[in-house]
Amino acid sequence: MNSKILKISLIAALAGFLFGFDTVVISGAEKKLQMLWHTSEFIHGTVVIGMALWGTVIGAIFGGIPTDKIGRKNTLIWIGILYSVSALGSAFAFDPTSFAIARFIGGLGVGASTVAAPAYISEIAPAKDRGRLVGLYQFMLVFGILAAFMSNYALSGLGDNDWRWMVGVEAIPAIIYTLFVLTVPKSPRWLLTKNRSEEARKILATINPELSIEDLQAEMDSGLDEHSASENIFMKKYRFPLMLAFLIAFFNQFSGINAFLYYAPRIFEAAGLGESTALLSSIGIGITNLLFTIVGIFLIDRLGRKQLMYIGSVGYIISLSLVAAAFILSWHSLAVPIFLFLFIASHAIGQGAVIWVFMSEIFPNHLRGAGQSFGSSTHWVLAAIIPSSIPALFAWVGPGPVFAFFAFMMVLQLLFVRFMMPETKGVSLEELSKKLIGDRNKK
Repeated sequence: MNSKILKISLIAALAGFLFGFDTVVISGAEKKLQMLWHTSEFIHGTVVIGMALWGTVIGAIFGGIPTDKIGRKNTLIWIGILYSVSALGSAFAFDPTSFAIARFIGGLGVGASTVAAPAYISEIAPAKDRGRLVGLYQFMLVFGILAAFMSNYALSGLGDNDWRWMVGVEAIPAIIYTLFVLTVPKSPRWLLTKNRSEEARKILATINPELSIEDLQAEMDSGLDEHSASENIFMKKYRFPLMLAFLIAFFNQFSGINAFLYYAPRIFEAAGLGESTALLSSIGIGITNLLFTIVGIFLIDRLGRKQLMYIGSVGYIISLSLVAAAFILSWHSLAVPIFLFLFIASHAIGQGAVIWVFMSEIFPNHLRGAGQSFGSSTHWVLAAIIPSSIPALFAWVGPGPVFAFFAFMMVLQLLFVRFMMPETKGVSLEELSKKLIGDRNKK
């Protein structure tokens, strides 16, 4: 693997670390904030917790605009700034409104990062290594999740204001990331879509001298017929990749993964574990997530995206069914963490390893940012709705029926993988565009 491209990919993937950290760090503070500000279940779920998620939705919906207009690199820089401002603002918040605003700003960074970072890495990566390199974003994401769980556990008990340290410590990696991303080059593929061939030539000669600018341009030209500047992803000929992006994002969230990550300590306490044990179990979830993500990244360019989705779907169905049964039948409290560990392992090796890789591959170069934005916004609209409703759903019907519904949705995901999802392993971005768009529209 090209060492320069690996280094650049790792730096861009640090946006994923901040994504994971920002998403999960609230899990250690959310119950304390509810008690501090005496908010109802509805206000707590939709404002204190939900505003960050709606910020993520806005960031994902509009993240494709700067990604395509000002470039992948410049968008990644702004993402680092948003994370830094959010962390400091959350730490110094004085009421639910100021906290929600600060978290909303961080959500903008999360949403935009799911568009810009995978798009950037997929465009600089060779086809044979693309799955692993884009997979670094997911690896960093789960590393950030683990770091947040460990940080919450280490900082809990520092006093009534320990939650300020929990949410504020994110400013340190956010500032470091911003400084690092200033050093990465712009995407040669993006530069070529803007007719900046000389700039692209210089960068390509530095990061991948084995590939000439003429060969890259030829690859891009061979992918699809001449396209109009007025094209958009909602045109009829792009319907299939649009449907693929929607469905993989839809099923990702209807596995219940974000609902679980946001409320892991609460779910463990509902299963009968004490507060300290619940936080410690959350660290175990983070470690499991990290280890199986490494397995998924190792296998994604060997077995392929579709095979990993098969493995993950079956694991989801088994684990979520067992979690639902444990709550409904009041099995021993230790059973729930074990089943949830299996759930996290299934997610990490399947949807977790595949989603951002797959969505970064299926759209043509000139619409990649817009396509990523559509898939990411679908993901985050559902990620805002589902976790925001969890406290009320748990109080209304209980955890068992909720997890049973998620298990049923994973049966539908298995059918999607079997009958609709194409394999993208080892195929150039341009050849994929030809197969998913050009060839299908000739039929």
